[in-house]
Amino acid sequence: MPIILPMDTHAMDLPEPRTGELEAAPDAHSAGRQQRFDRKMEDDRKIEPQDWMPDAYRKTLVRQISQHAHSEIIGMQPEGNWISRAPSLKRKAILLAKVQDEGGHGLYLYSAAETLGVSRDALLDALHSGKAKYSSIFNYPTPTWSDVGVIGWLVDGAAIMNQVPICRCSYGPYARAMIRICKEESFHQRQGFESLMTQMRGTAAQREMVQDAVNRWYWPVLAMFGPPDADSPNSAQGMRWGIKRISNDDLRQKFVDATVPQAKILGVNLPDADLKWNEQRQHYDYGAIDWDDFWAVVNGQGPCNKERLATRVKAHADGQWVRDAALAHARKQQARQLKEAA
Repeated sequence: MPIILPMDTHAMDLPEPRTGELEAAPDAHSAGRQQRFDRKMEDDRKIEPQDWMPDAYRKTLVRQISQHAHSEIIGMQPEGNWISRAPSLKRKAILLAKVQDEGGHGLYLYSAAETLGVSRDALLDALHSGKAKYSSIFNYPTPTWSDVGVIGWLVDGAAIMNQVPICRCSYGPYARAMIRICKEESFHQRQGFESLMTQMRGTAAQREMVQDAVNRWYWPVLAMFGPPDADSPNSAQGMRWGIKRISNDDLRQKFVDATVPQAKILGVNLPDADLKWNEQRQHYDYGAIDWDDFWAVVNGQGPCNKERLATRVKAHADGQWVRDAALAHARKQQARQLKEAA
């Protein structure tokens, strides 16, 4: 799922890259390096790990990619707790595959972040200590089976809207990771929509359950694109660097415009009394987002913040023996190879 990522990238404390002094002291070559970087930005060319880059660009990427990775890993939880309760073997298999995909997305993204000189352990420590953020959308509960479908339809749909442009990100490893991730997220979105369509063709109780889930998720999904452009100081610089391609407000508008006709096909009502087509703008107008609620969740006061983080920390601790065993095996293999080479 995703996401989601970098939609609401907010200030956070992050570990410094291992490389130490990323910005060399000013010398005769500094101006030339900056000029070459700027030309690549102007020509819309990719920056690769071996290329020189400004410290601020590197830190912005670490913050955005790590938040995206954390969101994928934490995002396994809201749906994962339905694997054992799925209504059929078919739905169980679909959900299991989806949650597995999300874990894979997190690994792709942690690998991309590592190319910037920061260790995975440091990134995970920042997450587990609460210093690093993940997408606010994963701090809401999933009390019914319909929540799983709505996450696929709305949350993954919003993630796709945000993440497809990142396939053109100026940083090569991030852009390449996003190509595969977006293909899989698109499949997840279709799975969610199909699940909801099946439920909407069922009983009155099932239709009510779907509508209730839509009512609870719609506004948090709109907020997950991030604050209005006027209140998002990082967006402008991110767009100049080619890390972000479309502004928060433009992404949100594109999402609303795409979601309204999908809701009509499903037969659900979007919970916005102000939602209407604006002939002059050729877009849908929509109501005001409760940003107080959004910031409360971002700052740890959401309904599931503590639960999500505690579950993640416990899972990491419980898996320590697996990591220890893998490292011991790797050391044994390396020693054997050295012995054979001698």
